[in-house]
Formats: sequence, structure tokens, C-alpha cells
Amino acid sequence: MGILDGIVEWLAEQVMNGLDLITTSVLGALGCDMNTFLRYFPAAETMYKIFVATAIGLVLLNWIWQLFKNFGLIAGIEAEDPIRLSIRSVLFILLIYNCNQITDLVLGIAGTPYGWILDSQLDPISFSDFNSVLLTILGVCANGSIALIALILVLILAWNYIKLLFEAAERYVLLGVLIYTAPMAFSMGSAQSTSNIFKSWCRMFGGQLFLLIMNAWCLRLFTSMVGSFISNPLSL
Repeated sequence: MGILDGIVEWLAEQVMNGLDLITTSVLGALGCDMNTFLRYFPAAETMYKIFVATAIGLVLLNWIWQLFKNFGLIAGIEAEDPIRLSIRSVLFILLIYNCNQITDLVLGIAGTPYGWILDSQLDPISFSDFNSVLLTILGVCANGSIALIALILVLILAWNYIKLLFEAAERYVLLGVLIYTAPMAFSMGSAQSTSNIFKSWCRMFGGQLFLLIMNAWCLRLFTSMVGSFISNPLSL
């Protein structure tokens, strides 16, 4: 069993070293900016101009259609007030044209608490130390193949932590999709009948930013828990 215990212990240590690497890369890459998103999806910035042109075209088309109905050429169909319609259309055309500045401003605001969470001072830890602590505890509390039990616990920990990291990455990608398709959502705000779509996009955009910040908070809580456990493992 000595050889088996050595192999199992080495595997557990490699798993925790992998968590160290993943944590450093993911937390450093994700954030309230689109630099990483554009690095992996460069076509999004190019196709953004297409969405802007299409969105402005939709606003103009709706504007003409509503004015067409207002002038009585189509009887019996309810239409929006032409003055309010014109003001809304011009306003949303300007918003669409400056959509990237608007989203960048919101990202900058949301990035402030995100940066505070990532920059908060925590004791430096190494996930690889977690395995040796588990071996120590199990050596006191258990008999038999202690290294195998430690490997199972490490794998459970690693799997749940990786799922949390993947959830944060998923939030980040979805946020990028919302930002680079934002002109289409803004075009829906110019018409009274489709304004609910624009409102839903605003709620979704704000919700994704909040969840991204909460993911970073949960990851920091997890790493601080691991650090506290490593520093004093027998105080449970």
C-alpha cells in the first residue's frame, strides 16, 4: 500500500496545483471590462457596427410607419402621438449611436466594487497546501488508506470549485453578448409597443453585472475559507 499511497498523494497534490493555476488565470481575466471577451471573440467588435446600423434602420422604419398611420392613411389603426414618437425616435437614435460609451460607463461603475473585492487584502494561500493538511487530519481521525480518502475529498472540493469558476466565466461571456448586441435592444425602446423588450434588456444587463460581482465575492470567500482552514485545521 505504500506505493499506492504515494501515487494517490501525488495525484491529489497535482489536482490542487491545477486549482492554483486556474484561480490565478480566471480571476485575473474576468472582470467588468471586455478586454478578455474581445481577445477570444474579436469578431464581436467588427459585427457591432452591423448591429448599430440595423438598429438605427429599425428605429427609422418604425418612425415612418407610425407617422404613416397617424396621417390617417390607414383608418381604424391606433398610432402613437407623432410629437412624442419623434422625440423618442431621435433620442433612441442618439442612444444607439453612443451605445458603446453608455455600456462602458456602466461597466466602469460596476467595475469599482468588483475591483474592491479582488483587491481586498487576504492572506496568501496555496491550494496545494490543502492536501497536506487533509492528510494530517485524516492521519489523526482515520485508519487505512488515508491518502485515498484525501484524494476523494480533494476531488470533491476541486469539482465544486471548478463549477463555480465556470459559472463566473459563463456570466462574463453572457455579459459580453448583451453588450455587443445592445443596439438591437435600444432600438426596441423607440416604440411604445416594444419598449418592454428594452426594459427587460436593462434588467438583464444589470442582473448579469450584479451576478458577476457576486461570483467574485463567492470565490474570494472560498479562498479565504481555505486559507483559514490551512492555517488552523484542527480547530473545527
